[in-house]
Amino acid sequence: MTNQVLTVCAIAALLMTSAASAATITNRGDKEVKLTITEGSSRQDEVLPSGKVVDGVCQKGCIIRLNDNANDEYELEGSESVSVEGGFLYYDSPENEGAPPAGSTSGHGDQR
Repeated sequence: MTNQVLTVCAIAALLMTSAASAATITNRGDKEVKLTITEGSSRQDEVLPSGKVVDGVCQKGCIIRLNDNANDEYELEGSESVSVEGGFLYYDSPENEGAPPAGSTSGHGDQR
């Protein structure tokens, strides 16, 4: 019985780890967006309606193409939370939370 509990716990931990390392894509625009998600040799097309979210993609990194446009390709590592709006892909939070605010070179804002 103890072995079964350990096995179930190990499987649950693996599932949580893979979900935690996957990307989340939100459509914040007012039009649906066609996503082409390429992970290694696997390719998946998905239509993301306005206001909807797709979870669990890019677990090992991928290329996201928006609306079949070769100029709108984005490389994700697999742990990002991103949004699509106005035909562009944006990070929902900065990669480095300690980054200085826009327009600041010192990290302390404008001190005039």
